Amino acid sequence: MAKLDLKYVQAFTDRHGRQRHYYRRPGFGRIALPGEVGSAEFMAAYANAEARARPAADPAKRPVQPRSINALIIEYYTSASFRSLRPTSQTPYRRVLDRFREKHGDKGVASIQSHHLNAIFHAMAATPHAAANLRKRLRKVFQLGVRLGWRPDNPVRETELDPIKKGGHIPWSEDNIEAFETRWASGTRERLALALLLYTGQRRSDVVGMGRQHVSGGRISVVQVKTEARLKIRIHPKLQIELNQHLDGLTFLLTQYSAPFTPAGFTQWFVESAVEAGLSRRTPHGLRKAASRRLAEAGCSAKQIGAITGHKTLSEIENYTRDADQVRLMDSAMDLLEEAETRTASVKPV
Repeated sequence: MAKLDLKYVQAFTDRHGRQRHYYRRPGFGRIALPGEVGSAEFMAAYANAEARARPAADPAKRPVQPRSINALIIEYYTSASFRSLRPTSQTPYRRVLDRFREKHGDKGVASIQSHHLNAIFHAMAATPHAAANLRKRLRKVFQLGVRLGWRPDNPVRETELDPIKKGGHIPWSEDNIEAFETRWASGTRERLALALLLYTGQRRSDVVGMGRQHVSGGRISVVQVKTEARLKIRIHPKLQIELNQHLDGLTFLLTQYSAPFTPAGFTQWFVESAVEAGLSRRTPHGLRKAASRRLAEAGCSAKQIGAITGHKTLSEIENYTRDADQVRLMDSAMDLLEEAETRTASVKPV
């Protein structure tokens, strides 16, 4: 095998004794490098990885004009409002705002008008959720601009967005779950992933980190990445069957290279696994909704459901269990109607 001094290339031997290579640059995701080291396939993959991992220009390193968008966003990053956020919230907020100031950072804060922002938001019509997210973040930023006296009003308040069609992640139906289980037998990674998602009701970011060290006394301990909520979920018998076949690792779910999944990588792999089972547009988060639905159909209260899923507010739980509640209410309404009709039929006219 050729030996090349290539930067950021790491190697390890998988559980089958094969040596694997990947490109791992700090701050960027892992990229697999196929083929023999030094081969045309390997070098082409390396060149592609280098290009993909090339850091973008840092807007923070540009000369900062006084009272510019760039200056205001920097002020926002040092504000109590931003610093009070959890790191898991700060990172995506920065990502959104840094993209904005990369394009508009040199513009003066006082010169920005609502129609300018509307034009930006409407240009994002193909990604309405991204537009809504940017609007939320900019509203906070310009609110700070008003407090600092850089402008008299908040231009974001007068902007409008096109309505977002509701839907989000599609909840898995019982037929969907059965189809997936038919395609992926007990003992496979795919079946384990389904069981972890469905019988813990957790997000992908929590499921990918679960391992044997979290199992004790018939429960799985979880500290949710998003909310920092601490949960101890009793292991469902069907989940236990799958865990019994994968209890030898500090991470239950591993990639084909025996490495832990990233949340994004896990979603891509799991969606592809669902497609192989004949299911399109089915995501890990849809199983979190299915878990909530099952609990609601079993008669669990919102507080009981939240104790498992980690939801803090009633509105969040209602969003996940609305279909189950509708079916239960419909059945009770039909029962009342049938009882009323029976009483009416039993009353004979005098």
